Amino acid sequence: MKSCRRLAALTLAVATFAAHGAYPEKPITMIVPFPAGGPTDLVSRVIGKTMADSMGQPIVIDNRGGANGNIGASLAAKAAPDGYTIFYNTSAVALSPSLYKNLTYDVTKDLSPVALAAVVPLALVVHPSVPANNVKEFIAYVKANPGKLSYGSAGAGNVTHLGAFQFLQANGLEAVHIPYKGSAPADMDLVGGQIQFMTDTVNSVAAFVKDKRMKMLAVTTPKRVSIFPEVPTLAESGMPGFEVGAWQGLMVPAGTPRPVIDRLNTELRKALANPEVRAKLALQGAEPLGSTPEEYGAYIKKEIERWGKVVQLSGVKAE
Repeated sequence: MKSCRRLAALTLAVATFAAHGAYPEKPITMIVPFPAGGPTDLVSRVIGKTMADSMGQPIVIDNRGGANGNIGASLAAKAAPDGYTIFYNTSAVALSPSLYKNLTYDVTKDLSPVALAAVVPLALVVHPSVPANNVKEFIAYVKANPGKLSYGSAGAGNVTHLGAFQFLQANGLEAVHIPYKGSAPADMDLVGGQIQFMTDTVNSVAAFVKDKRMKMLAVTTPKRVSIFPEVPTLAESGMPGFEVGAWQGLMVPAGTPRPVIDRLNTELRKALANPEVRAKLALQGAEPLGSTPEEYGAYIKKEIERWGKVVQLSGVKAE
């Protein structure tokens, strides 16, 4: 029954596109699967506004937070494949297949990739009371206090959790994980000293680092970030090859006509090349990327495999 409905929707979308051809002819809804004002929302609005200006139609942001991005993803997967519902996704789509037993969508079957958009680096941050000013000193401190330190995350199985888990595993360290409902409450508890460290997105912790309520010891991407050029990468800090980022991209319901996907891909890449957009993304700690639909599809599959192994090792499951 589901396949019949999808086929009918696809047939209608193709027929409609063939009849009109001038895409877009009306406003586009961009589903963002996280709350307004959060790091994903802020980046999506910068990109969406620039794409809308270029395409001559508004792009309306529809924030559908919850279930680590799965509520928004499910809505997008079930939307008409006509180009008027697009999905600004995050790396959560690669984590969810391993974390959730009963997903209502299949990211590789029910959604089609448009392009990789940006990546927001994670940062290893600690409370100012932690007697460490670099990664080497921090590792030594955690080793000297096995199981005594606590680290927060934006939720069990979130990339902010698994990034820290990988860091601990790679260095043979023990610490207690405290999951929160989002980065904001975790950040506040880190500032307050209830937890001692975490790996969180750069744009979530930037203000706290700048006013010295947190110490940033390293970033988790291959290159240093422009807003904190003095902060080394973990690779520079004795962990060669370590890389974790909260990446973002654009997808559409499966069956969306290829000319629509190509137009969206062109407009997204054009937006990412815009100097004003790049400057705004830099303020958020986000680095613009860009790709073809095929490259993005291959990247998602590779990330699903990669994070599946990490999730299995961590033993975490989300309900």
